[in-house]
Amino acid sequence: MFKKIPLHTQIIAGLVLGLVFGLVIVQFGISPDFTVNYIKPIGTIFINALKMIAVPLVLASLIVGVSNLGDISKLSRIGGKTIFAYLITTVIAITLGLLLVNFFEPGEQLPQETRDKLMTQFDAAAGSKASDAAAIKDAGPLQPIVDIVPENLIAAAADNGSMLQVVFFAIIAGIALLQIPKDKAKTFTDFFDALNDVIIKIVEYIMMIAPYGVFALMASLIVEIAGENPESAVELLLALLKYTLVVMGGLFLIIVGVYSLMLKAFTKIPFKDFIMALRPAMLLGFSTSSSSATLPVTMKLVEEELGVSEEVSSFVLPLGATINMNGTSLYQAVAAVFIAQALGMDLTLSQQLTIVLTATLAAIGSAGVPGAGLIMLIIVLEAIGVPGAGVALIIAPDRILDMFRTVVNITGDAAVCVTVASTEGEMPARLIRDSNPFTANAEEMENK
Repeated sequence: MFKKIPLHTQIIAGLVLGLVFGLVIVQFGISPDFTVNYIKPIGTIFINALKMIAVPLVLASLIVGVSNLGDISKLSRIGGKTIFAYLITTVIAITLGLLLVNFFEPGEQLPQETRDKLMTQFDAAAGSKASDAAAIKDAGPLQPIVDIVPENLIAAAADNGSMLQVVFFAIIAGIALLQIPKDKAKTFTDFFDALNDVIIKIVEYIMMIAPYGVFALMASLIVEIAGENPESAVELLLALLKYTLVVMGGLFLIIVGVYSLMLKAFTKIPFKDFIMALRPAMLLGFSTSSSSATLPVTMKLVEEELGVSEEVSSFVLPLGATINMNGTSLYQAVAAVFIAQALGMDLTLSQQLTIVLTATLAAIGSAGVPGAGLIMLIIVLEAIGVPGAGVALIIAPDRILDMFRTVVNITGDAAVCVTVASTEGEMPARLIRDSNPFTANAEEMENK
């Protein structure tokens, strides 16, 4: 019977039960020893499992995504437009997230005592922060670029904090695969394609224990942070609520702002009609939290309801399911700064720019499956020196937010697909005439 309950419902149940369990322990003054010794390790196992697959997930997904471009010549036109649109909208989403979280500061309302407890809990190496800061200060202005290129790939792959180096190698390897004979590249690409499928299946296994992990993390978080002061738990929950509202507000602005303006600038397809046509895919993405699982439905709707040619949709949409994660990117920016605020860590401009770069590259390597965004968030956190275990702070509402950001990801894929198709004249004449005035004028001249 329990297996028939949808995973997102199980996770929400785990969240609520963990919250109630922790508050009961605190309210009635029950010893936290049982929670810390026997429940918290389940959450730790869940976090470690997510970290375990971070490197192979990025490596395999990114190599497959780049190699799926087919050949370099496609980058000159359709591929170039598609990748440019995806990257630009991703950077806009991340920047919007940083602006919102720095303006509303959801993590700043926590009292200093709570922040100290959080830092003690999540950062065993807190004493090394001063030396780390001094090392960053003494480094040259181009050091971040130097650090992207690994001197030892194996060493980089063994450290989640060096994920940018793994991403760099994966991009170079993917481009190289496009430029060697296809018969020689096929063995390599087939291997990483299979590895990507294996990793996605492992993600599914890990998400099976997500309800228990969420329960354990929430329960232990409430017990350890509140201690003998229940008010601390309430303050933390209020901060989480404010954080959730900031993320959801940002996701809403991406859809009604960025995507609607994109359609208005490059097409004349009414935004309302676009949303209505895409609604089944958006609802499916909301329920599955997987842009990859929704991809067949998205392609069908974009082709049949919006009139995009199969040639364009079969290239733009699968690529988007791999590299276009605008909702996830905004969430990562907000979550990273929120966790830093909650821990009392002031992020410099350089660190926030690192968030933009890391989140953009992480979006390229993020698989379109439930839980992948959480893995990428750990990468972003460790890239800016924030303890990766801090994801325990935001994991409670993560599943709910995952559902909403998947809707944004799917909508972004379709918006870019329609835009590229319109500029390429790969839509039916009626829709081209409605959406692309330049093409319409050309057709009218031909008819005359």
